Amino acid sequence: MKKPNYSLEQSLYIKKYKKKQLFIHLFQILILVAFLGIWELLANLNIIDTFIFSSPSSIAKTLYDLFVNKNLINDVYITLYETFIGFIIATGLGYIIAVAFWWSKTLQRILDPYIVVLNALPKVALGPLIIIWFGTGMKAIIVMCVLIAIIISVITMTNAFNNVETDKILMLKTLGASKLQILTKLVIPQTIPDFISLLKINVGMSFVGSIMGEYLSSTAGIGYLIDYNSSVFKLSVVMSCIIVLCVLAALLYLMVTLLEKFINRRKK
Repeated sequence: MKKPNYSLEQSLYIKKYKKKQLFIHLFQILILVAFLGIWELLANLNIIDTFIFSSPSSIAKTLYDLFVNKNLINDVYITLYETFIGFIIATGLGYIIAVAFWWSKTLQRILDPYIVVLNALPKVALGPLIIIWFGTGMKAIIVMCVLIAIIISVITMTNAFNNVETDKILMLKTLGASKLQILTKLVIPQTIPDFISLLKINVGMSFVGSIMGEYLSSTAGIGYLIDYNSSVFKLSVVMSCIIVLCVLAALLYLMVTLLEKFINRRKK
């Protein structure tokens, strides 16, 4: 593949940018290493109680034992499956509802108070009802995940659709474009960055929903492991599960970031 020809100024800017990015990444790693090192040192010197705070070495050993026994792999799979299904349903359904609100402002005005109330309502309060309606297990957890992520999906995309420039819409109307053409040719393409932002938000929201659901009704999953082991004060297992959750969330976030870069390349 032929390399692009850059001017001297462009080459210097790219080199400076890469150096800055390298500095940022190295500093991020340094902060993490320093934090873990200080934590381990305080634990070894008995300055902190390892029963309450554990230690990096203890967490690493716990993670190894959990993976060797294959218990964690099954729980990770269950939580990922619940999160992914809830993520897809909440994002897709929320997007469709937002499109319906853009299509009919009357419908939006009718349902807007209910959306506001549902957004303010603590979803965990619905936990007992969800268990009664959908039973215990994966179905109830996915419903909880959807309830937490769908409202933010509707609000985010509705605001994005409503913020599309009115002048552009009027121009397309004067050119004879139908409402469907305006939606597909202008509104949806222009709100792609907002949709990508929504995906990034929903990664976290979906994990919150699945973990919260596993707290309420589950016999497996990362949330179940955290809930059970915290009740018997196995805090090394609890912290190990939290680290696993951080890694899984980071991987899903990375997938969305790669999708964003792919879309940006297609635009160019």
